[in-house]
Amino acid sequence: MAQLHRNPPFRAEHLGSLLRTQELLNVKTAFEKGQASAAELKAVEDKDIKDIVETQKKLGYPALSDGEYCRHMFWGSFFPGLEGFEEVTDFDAEIFRPYAPDVAAFLEAGHKPGETVICTGKIKHVGSTYVDQFKHLASLVAPQDVKNVKLTLAAPNWYHLRYKNGKAFPKDVYSTEDEYLSDIAKAYQEELQILYDAGCRNVQFDDPNLAYFCSEKMLDGWKADPLNTATADETFEKYIKQYNELLSKRPADLHVGVHICRGNFVGSRHFSEGGYDRIATKLFKELNVDTYYLEYDTPRAGGFEPLKELPRHKNVILGVVTSKFAKLEDKEEMKKRVYDAAKFIAEGNDISVEEALKQVGVSPQCGFASHREGNAIDWDGMINKLKLVREIANDIWPGEL
Repeated sequence: MAQLHRNPPFRAEHLGSLLRTQELLNVKTAFEKGQASAAELKAVEDKDIKDIVETQKKLGYPALSDGEYCRHMFWGSFFPGLEGFEEVTDFDAEIFRPYAPDVAAFLEAGHKPGETVICTGKIKHVGSTYVDQFKHLASLVAPQDVKNVKLTLAAPNWYHLRYKNGKAFPKDVYSTEDEYLSDIAKAYQEELQILYDAGCRNVQFDDPNLAYFCSEKMLDGWKADPLNTATADETFEKYIKQYNELLSKRPADLHVGVHICRGNFVGSRHFSEGGYDRIATKLFKELNVDTYYLEYDTPRAGGFEPLKELPRHKNVILGVVTSKFAKLEDKEEMKKRVYDAAKFIAEGNDISVEEALKQVGVSPQCGFASHREGNAIDWDGMINKLKLVREIANDIWPGEL
């Protein structure tokens, strides 16, 4: 029987992206305008990454991240780094599904997405764009702690769901959707092996797309779209299959988690709503990951009932503390929510609540800066949230990381 993977994940986690300093934001902007050199930018990035690693250590977080400080957006540089993909800023907004929640948010605000990545040819991995970020982060911790640091990765389906059926890839390059999704999976197999060989043992896929299948608004749009040849449920199943293919060769000691939320954009904007109920069985029972990092800070994520589907060999990190706004949650109330969630896990597996709690941890519901400008929360607000998460974990699991 599959074993529960522990440490990682830890009882107190965060989701990887952390607020940038104003200095870093200023230098990044200057660099993009040609007013600062790559060396100047790297110097500030390195200094700030070192500082944020020390901050995380002091706060008691073993799964250290680099705050995603080298990235503009949470998904980083994976897709533009693949052969067969091209990052573009000049494109026809008609290529997008207008009901895909993040696209809909842009269109409602009168904008088209500022950049996108399109498939132009056969997809092939030609070198890791993540590995240097990992190596730099690993250099800042003791050798025995390298296995704990966490690298966040782009969802493999990220540049598929947003495009109208028939627009994600050229028909003369891929004759079927399955071929296209499979080549992305193969590219990820290579990426994970490179990261593993460099010492990485803890990765987290960030995947808002999976939560979009909980959104009635998106599902209605999907049904009404005459271009769709597959149902939303069939597409969700293809994404599960794609994940399982890309993870099929991973070493047993590589911890893999998936973070699912309903969007996190400038000004703390979310993109979709809807509980996990309609995807829970497939998500928890069929997706071959060790840990689910789930948004659970507001009613838009629904109740804890879907956790009845969580098998005994998988973890759930409950994002009960919001990262979107500075107002602090009541600690006792959050602890009660964790116990409430554990009751459903216990019920689903016919075990005690104490046993179920062994599969659980806590975190903020999302990153603090999925987009580099960050959420509507200041530095002190972020630190207070991270302290609160650590305190909740300390009270429920005393003495545990």
